[in-house]
This record gives sequence, structure tokens and C-alpha cells, in this order.
Amino acid sequence: MKKSVNLNSYSERFGLIIAFLIMIFTMSLLSDRFLTLSNTLNILRQSSINGIIAVGMTMVILTAGIDLSVGSILGLTAVITADLLHSGIPPFLAVIIGLLLGIFIGLVNGLLITRIKIPPFIATLGMMTLARGLAFTYTQGKPITGLNESFRVMGTGMIGSIPLPVIIAALVFVVGYLFLKKSRHGENIYALGNNETAAGFSGISVKRYVTFVYAASGFLSALAGMIIVGRLDSAQPIIGQGYEFDAIAAVVVGGTSFTGGHGSIWGTLIGVLIIAVINNGLNLLDVSSFYEQVVKGVVIAVALLLHRLAQKKN
Repeated sequence: MKKSVNLNSYSERFGLIIAFLIMIFTMSLLSDRFLTLSNTLNILRQSSINGIIAVGMTMVILTAGIDLSVGSILGLTAVITADLLHSGIPPFLAVIIGLLLGIFIGLVNGLLITRIKIPPFIATLGMMTLARGLAFTYTQGKPITGLNESFRVMGTGMIGSIPLPVIIAALVFVVGYLFLKKSRHGENIYALGNNETAAGFSGISVKRYVTFVYAASGFLSALAGMIIVGRLDSAQPIIGQGYEFDAIAAVVVGGTSFTGGHGSIWGTLIGVLIIAVINNGLNLLDVSSFYEQVVKGVVIAVALLLHRLAQKKN
């Protein structure tokens, strides 16, 4: 019995990494352009946006919640920040306002869920539609381009040979790990996800923590928006559409349970990289974008199946 438990634990910890390495090996055989320095940096740069959003999504899902509004929050905060820059507001202040707006929208999500008792799926689905509609209304459907160069550094800057977005994403993952695994607050979030009722009786402020994770998700979505707009030099009201699905996919593939209380930031990191490798590899192989969605759907389905089997074994 002990040997079986150890085997399950080993499989849970290293199975994802092994699957990721097998995927890299397979892609390198299919395309000689895959394992190059330039393409590796490209994968990391592309995955940085999803990675930042996925850290917030991980915290939300650990509480047995879901945030479908992250892509729309990204879009709304991005166009408002870009417009503030066009109005002559200093880049630093424009970024702060955009990040605070992301936090505010996340807080609204959290309050709808904890105070009005709207299920997370419904509350964030409504916010997804509302924020996207506000982004289109605010811009009248037109892109905002020609942004301040000092602002664009967030998306285009380099430190040595490493893109700045990759460094920002790495810092977000480190802070997320330290918060969830090395702080009392992180322990409380895991406890809440395992059993909300028991967590409440033990003195944990359930409403406060749930509201916090949605605010954090909003903040990180806004941060990701700043980076992608800086890289593209264009803020379009449609930007970020569908990003919620890639973030959820990364979190689920990384082993975080939809029932809450189980998962890790490092698992999410591997999930983010797996999604990025799939996207990049299929692009290199000139596979239609329609098939990309099919492949990602299969990967998510397999990840959920394996997680369910692992739960039954335990």
C-alpha cells in the first residue's frame, strides 16, 4: 500500500514534467526550427501573457471558483490605459490607474460572489460580457495606436538577451509561489478550497479571501494587458478575447482541481509552457488554427481524465 501511495505521489509530481519533455522532444523531431534560441525566446515571450493571467486563475480555482472575465478585464483596462496615455497622462500614472481598474473589477466579481451569492461562473460570465461591451463602447470599436515609448518598454524591453515580459512573468510566478506555499494566507486559501464550511468555522474569513483572489486575478489580467499593448503598440477593444480559456487550460493541465484545495503554481507554469509549445509547434508545422483548438481541447480532456483517475487511486 505504501509503495502504491509513493508511486502515485511520484507520478503526480513528475508525470507532468515528463509529459512536457516528451512533447518538446517530439516537436524537435517534427521541426528543425523548434529547438533554436530564437524560437525558445519566442515561446517564453508568448507564454508570459498567459502565465501572468494563469497565476491569478490558479488562486481563483484553488477556492473552487472560476473567472471567465480575465480576457475582458485585460481588454478594458488596456484601452483605457492607452487612451490615458494619448491624453498626456504620464505612463507611470496611466499604468497605476489601469492596474487599479483591474483590481476594482476583480473586487466587483468577488463581492457579487460573496455578498450577493451569485455563482462564480454566472458572475464572471456577466462581467466578461459587460467589460467587453464597455471596451467597445469606450473606443467606438477603434484601435488606439502610437503609444508612449517609455510605456512600450513593458512589452518590448530586454534585460540582456531576455525579454522583459518573461522576467515580469517569472517574478509573478515567484511571488505567487511564495504567497501560496510560504504564507499563512496561502494556507488559508488551500483550506478554503478543501472545505469552505470547515474553513469558516476555523476562523478563516471566507468572504475576504474569495474577494481577494478575484481582485488579484483582475490585477494580473490588467498587468498582462499593459504588456501585450506595449508589445503591439495597439490597444484594440477585442484584445484578450478568448484568453480566459488558455488560462483555464494551463491551470487544469497543471493539475489544479476544479473542486478547489489542490494544485500548485509550478504545476500551472508547466501547464502554461505546454499550451505555448502546442501553439508554437502547430504554427511551425503550418497546422490550421482550427486544429489548434481541437488539439488543446484533447489535451485538456486528457488532463482532466488523468486527474480523475489519480483521485480514484488515492
